[in-house]
Amino acid sequence: MVKPVIVGAHYGFRDWLAQRVTAVVMALYTVIFAISALMLPDASFESWRGLFSASFMKFATFLFFMSLFYHAWIGVRDIFMDYIKPTGVRLVLHSVVVLLLVGYAGWVGQILWRL
Repeated sequence: MVKPVIVGAHYGFRDWLAQRVTAVVMALYTVIFAISALMLPDASFESWRGLFSASFMKFATFLFFMSLFYHAWIGVRDIFMDYIKPTGVRLVLHSVVVLLLVGYAGWVGQILWRL
């Protein structure tokens, strides 16, 4: 009978690649956001609202935050798997982090599509 390995970050190339892809997405968004912010006529609420009312910017911002949350999940999960040895404690911590990240994702969606 094969016992699954439940300690250590044994996800390898898939997670390594996912973190690199999410990092590239976040870097591209940062450049797009910086250019867009610098092109605003003034720093008024109306200008910022106009910037984020465009569908492209809403989608790009949502994609940025989803990338951020997935990037964070991979990192935090690997840290927990490497350093938290009791399985029950690790499961509770994983659950708390997942619930927080899903809640943050819902909050981002609510904020962006309420504009």
